[in-house]
Amino acid sequence: MKDAIRRHFTRRTITFGVLGLVGLFALIQAVPYGHAHSNPPVTKALVMDAPTKKVFTSACGDCHSNLTRWPWYTYVAPSSWLAQNDVEGGRSNLNVSEWDKHAQPQIDEIVDVISRGAMPPLKYKVMPNHADARLSDAEKRTLIDGLRKAYAAQPPARVWRGGDGG
Repeated sequence: MKDAIRRHFTRRTITFGVLGLVGLFALIQAVPYGHAHSNPPVTKALVMDAPTKKVFTSACGDCHSNLTRWPWYTYVAPSSWLAQNDVEGGRSNLNVSEWDKHAQPQIDEIVDVISRGAMPPLKYKVMPNHADARLSDAEKRTLIDGLRKAYAAQPPARVWRGGDGG
């Protein structure tokens, strides 16, 4: 008898737990952040050679340009929140679609994060549809060399120098 009562309460607890999680998942869909996926117009693009542009587009372009691809999971919270935050942060740090608008990082900073493997971030590289973001040493070299050439040919309108406010 005790086992039957225990199983009943265990089943009931699990049922309410699952229903609670489903309800919470449905409720968080109402949070507006992360649903307004926008790709502002390109005002002035950094011109890159074809090999650099190919690597940049596949590994960096979703967060560092106004040409973001928004896969299905970026419309479902909480992944929509993470994607929106990453795109906003990426565009504010480096945006090759607005080369004329806001301060860009110095090329040495970009080279450093690519060389260390800090960009693209691990959470982006592990996503199945972003396998091309896992850069080989040759792709890193292509990206670094190409960005150095692009920076030299088209210096950004303003360069962000750390703590000086941009």
